[in-house]
Amino acid sequence: MPRPVHFELPADNPDRAVKFYTDTFGWKIAKWDGPMPYWMIDTGEGPGINGGIMNRPHPGASTVNTIGVDSLDEMVEKAVAAGATVQMPRMAVPGVGYLSYLNDTEGNMFGMMQMDPAAK
Repeated sequence: MPRPVHFELPADNPDRAVKFYTDTFGWKIAKWDGPMPYWMIDTGEGPGINGGIMNRPHPGASTVNTIGVDSLDEMVEKAVAAGATVQMPRMAVPGVGYLSYLNDTEGNMFGMMQMDPAAK
């Protein structure tokens, strides 16, 4: 069964957000060495998931949960058939996998990620 595997926190000021979450929860946050500004969040050991901080893409953007799937194309098709709308089609996240963002039937954005370390 697909489960949430990652969350994203949009921020107007990522450095301020890094300081807040580090000071408040003790999370380890490091700038990602990828093609876009992104900070990886390690929330610690035990139950839970890790996440990231990104520049807010547009006013009103909120937290996005990403669900791990075995086949991104298959699950996007299934979600669209159930009433979802694609907000960002399949894209490669180099060295991580393939990602797409959708809105559910209530307008909530969510991501789906197919892990593939060979993604370019």
